[in-house]
Amino acid sequence: MTTIADLRSGLSATAAEELFDSLAPVSTDDMLGRWHGSEVPTGHPMDGLLDASGWYGKEFIDADSVHPLLFGKPGDLFAVNPKLVPMQTLNRLGNRMPRTLPPGGGLAFRAMRTTKPRARIRVVEFRGTASAAMVYDDIPVIDHFRRLDANTVLGAMDQRGSAQIYFFLLERE
Repeated sequence: MTTIADLRSGLSATAAEELFDSLAPVSTDDMLGRWHGSEVPTGHPMDGLLDASGWYGKEFIDADSVHPLLFGKPGDLFAVNPKLVPMQTLNRLGNRMPRTLPPGGGLAFRAMRTTKPRARIRVVEFRGTASAAMVYDDIPVIDHFRRLDANTVLGAMDQRGSAQIYFFLLERE
């Protein structure tokens, strides 16, 4: 059995895909609430970037109101507009990007703040299973979710133009 600690330590992209495919789907209602996120390293070009950036997680208010990118720390969380994050550049530069922010580097994310929800949650079929998925409003990304346990889901970021799936964990607050 793969543990959460195993996932945070990383596994091959193939093993992550096989695990994801073996997991049960989740409903949109199962996803409501705030979730703390962490990366699952698989050799994806973006591995390490979310953790280094200060990403906290996601918040699902209702089916039409989702904050897909929360940054900061509990008590000082803020939502970021994903449209302002250069996802294609991050994917292209991948491992050439530094995995630490310079002093004050997190301020850039504060400049990208938003109070508006920037995604929705729907049931979408992915890799042969219909499950809850977060559909971004302004960027070609869908985050698909499968249940690890009652309070943890494995996420798979399906981004147009990326040859590899980016995996992450969400743990319910």
